[in-house]
Amino acid sequence: MSKLQGKVALVTGAASGIGRAIAERYLREGARVAIADIKGAEDAARSLGRDAIGVQMDVTNEKQVEEGVAQVAARFSGVDILVSNAGVQHISALVDLEFADWRRMLAIHLDGAFLTTRACLRRMRDQGRGGSIIYMGSVHSKEASPLKAPYVTAKHGLIGLCKSVAKEGAAFGVRSNTICPGFVRTPLVEKQIPEQARDLGITEQEVIKNVMLKNTVDGEFTTLADVAEVALFFAAFPSNALTGQSVIVSHGWHME
Repeated sequence: MSKLQGKVALVTGAASGIGRAIAERYLREGARVAIADIKGAEDAARSLGRDAIGVQMDVTNEKQVEEGVAQVAARFSGVDILVSNAGVQHISALVDLEFADWRRMLAIHLDGAFLTTRACLRRMRDQGRGGSIIYMGSVHSKEASPLKAPYVTAKHGLIGLCKSVAKEGAAFGVRSNTICPGFVRTPLVEKQIPEQARDLGITEQEVIKNVMLKNTVDGEFTTLADVAEVALFFAAFPSNALTGQSVIVSHGWHME
C-alpha cells in the first residue's frame, strides 16, 4: 500500500525546487497535494496530474493563507500534512542590511510558517484524525554563515516553532518536525553563488568548493530527492514517537 494513500498535503513554495520535489514524492505515494506558491502554482499543479491543485498564496498574507487552506480543505475534504517550505534568501553584510530586507526575510520564513501552521492546525484539530506539520529548516537552523543574518535567524526560529507545535499539537495527534538540508542546487542556491563570489571576492567555483561544500564529507550537494525522502519519512511516520525533532540532510556538513 502507498505510504500516504488517502492523505491530503499542502506544500508551500511548491511551484519549483524543494517544494515541488516533495509534492511529486507525495503524489507517488498516493497523497492528494495542494501546490501553494506566490506564482506558478496552477501551472505546476496541472503538470502534476489530477490529484494536484494549485493555490496562489502569499504566505505572509493572513487572508490569502486562511482562504487558501479553506479552499484545499473544501476540495479534498481536509488537510493532513503541511509542509511549510516557502522561503527566500538575501545576501548582505549585517552592517549594510536594510531593515526592510530583514523584515521581509523574517515575514516569509516565520510569519508564513505561523500563519500556515495556525490555519492547518485548526483544521487538523477539528477533523480529529491527527496530522503532520513539517518545516523546511536548514543547516543554518543549527549554525551560522557570514552574510546571511536574517536567514540564519529565521531558520533558527523555525526550530523553536516546531517544538512548540509538537507540544501543543499532541493534544489532537499532530506531530511536528523540521528538515535541515545542506546546500541543494535549487534556483535559490544558484542565485547565491554569484552573489557570494562578488561579496567575498572569489570565483564561483571557489564559493562552491570552499564555502558551500567545504565541510561536507564528499564535496557533494544535497539533492532534491534526498530532502523529499525525509519529508516522506516524517509525513508517513506511524506514531507520536517522532515529534519536535530535526533531521539534518547535509552530506555531513553539520553533525549532531
